[in-house]
Amino acid sequence: MDLYEKIRALPANPGVYLYKNASGVVIYVGKAKNLRARVRSYLLESSQADAKTGSLMREAVDLEYILVGNEIEALALESVLIKQKRPRFNVMLKDDKSYPYVKLTLADRHPKIFVTRKIFKDGAAYYGPYFPGSLAYRVVDLIHRTFLLPSCKVDLERYHPRACLEYYIHRCLGPCVEGLTTKDAYSQAVRDAQLVLEGRADELEQQLLERMQKAAEEELFELAARLRDQISTLRQLHEKQRIATTDDDDADVFGYHFEDGMLAVNLFHMRDGKIVDRREFFWDELPELYESVSAENSIETEVKAASEKGFNPAPFFSTFLSQMYIDQRYVPRSILSPTDFEERESLSTLLAERTKHRVEIAAPLRGEKRSLVDLASQNARQSHTQRFRVLEPSQKAIQQALADALMLPDLPERIECFDISHIQGAETVASLVVWEKGKMNKQAYRKFKVKTVTGVDDFASMREVVERRYKRLRDEKKSFPSLILIDGGLGQLHSAAQALEALDLGAHGIALPPLASIAKREEVIYVYGNEQEPVVLERRSPVLHLVQMIRDESHRFAVGYHRQRRAMRDRESELLEIPGIGTQSRARLLTHFGSLKEVKQASAESLTAVLPTKIAHTVWEYFHPAEKTT
Repeated sequence: MDLYEKIRALPANPGVYLYKNASGVVIYVGKAKNLRARVRSYLLESSQADAKTGSLMREAVDLEYILVGNEIEALALESVLIKQKRPRFNVMLKDDKSYPYVKLTLADRHPKIFVTRKIFKDGAAYYGPYFPGSLAYRVVDLIHRTFLLPSCKVDLERYHPRACLEYYIHRCLGPCVEGLTTKDAYSQAVRDAQLVLEGRADELEQQLLERMQKAAEEELFELAARLRDQISTLRQLHEKQRIATTDDDDADVFGYHFEDGMLAVNLFHMRDGKIVDRREFFWDELPELYESVSAENSIETEVKAASEKGFNPAPFFSTFLSQMYIDQRYVPRSILSPTDFEERESLSTLLAERTKHRVEIAAPLRGEKRSLVDLASQNARQSHTQRFRVLEPSQKAIQQALADALMLPDLPERIECFDISHIQGAETVASLVVWEKGKMNKQAYRKFKVKTVTGVDDFASMREVVERRYKRLRDEKKSFPSLILIDGGLGQLHSAAQALEALDLGAHGIALPPLASIAKREEVIYVYGNEQEPVVLERRSPVLHLVQMIRDESHRFAVGYHRQRRAMRDRESELLEIPGIGTQSRARLLTHFGSLKEVKQASAESLTAVLPTKIAHTVWEYFHPAEKTT
């Protein structure tokens, strides 16, 4: 199904749509109260007259969409997806590649605290993720100001002569200098910070109140005032903070759609009551799972053991949710399953023990939570349609369309494509890339160094590599491809045809394989035997995109090999032509100076650092004949 057909098949529901280019990269994210009406408007001639819309539609080749409950949800989801996907045709408000965590380096002698987006098994404590991302920075700033824990890059495993500015402006306890703080005071600050990050603000507030009263009784009024300010800041934070690990509105919502033995599952990540991400899972030819299965088995094992009656979601989601969450660092407080299953309570208890907070796994039958599950299932239905009714048949449809366009006798299962690369005839090389059964087979790629051609002669070079390739296949009695594709015009096409004809394949019982070429600028395809009628495909045609993708890959591979050969040639250099310079001397010179250019510019004195004085002067005189000493 091409882009226009997908647009015409859109539902009239609110949602978010994502345009993709030929490489599968999201290039635009938009929202709509009515997806069908909004996205169809892009097809109007008046809309495409706009420069932005016209450029978008010329580049877009695919469309994905997500259904939501209403227009407000579409607005929120659009904002999140723009931050995540960073599409080129959208206005970027903020770089938000991933959600941040707060890291407390408990394994260090003096723990630090800072914001990070990566989690490592390094003994540190990680808190989050935080939604929105700016909240993590506000929390860390509060801990700096309140508990004076550092986030600097100073090595705290040893003491330093003096403290940095952070200490003097009262933003750090100064653990970098011996005597500025004590071990007990620093440990107390770390424990207080942990209570804040773990969401135990009430417990910390009570401790601070007790310490403030004790300080006042002992007439330590400066300490009491600082504790008072900490209590005030803590209460303000408690009112505003929304951390993923303590927010009851956080939930993972699952929905599914099963049809014709194939299953699609959608997972909505909801944070602070809003959808922030969606994931899709697919299983091909999935029959019914047994009602009684072992939780230790993988889903694939259960699929093989299933009966043919239909799909039973209970055992599936029991195993799926176990695999999904048991080893995860973060688990939301609420998990909404589309179906109940026997192990639900046990799994909830296990996850609560591992995460140290309550985890509810619910299978709602009515109300708002059931509406969320139904929404996820509705999107799973659309995902199922896109994956199993559109995408897979689309591949066969493209193969059929390619066979029809190029008049191939059979559907193309394997395409081999050649390209030549050189610079003004120097270091001429060729590449062979292979497309097989719907994807590039990189293990079958081949490189050729052109051996019999000197100077600029792309036609002769193409003739040589094509003959070498298929002479070997002929002699080894291996299968020929469904189509041979040449990067170039009629000249390269005829050169390849001459090479194949010279192999006399018919005498060996081999039919001449179909042969075609694609010209770079015109983007027209010439089929050998019918060159007078070149194939001109519409620029949005998936057939043209497939041919272009294969052609571009062969060009990339050829250019890469050519650069490699050039580098090797430079390493050989003209140094070997100098009397007294052998391979070892050449290697020493290139290693010492870095390149042939630097050797040429080196003085005689510099050369003597690498070579004997006499040979060094010989090298210098070779590159400076006009300055040669008498």
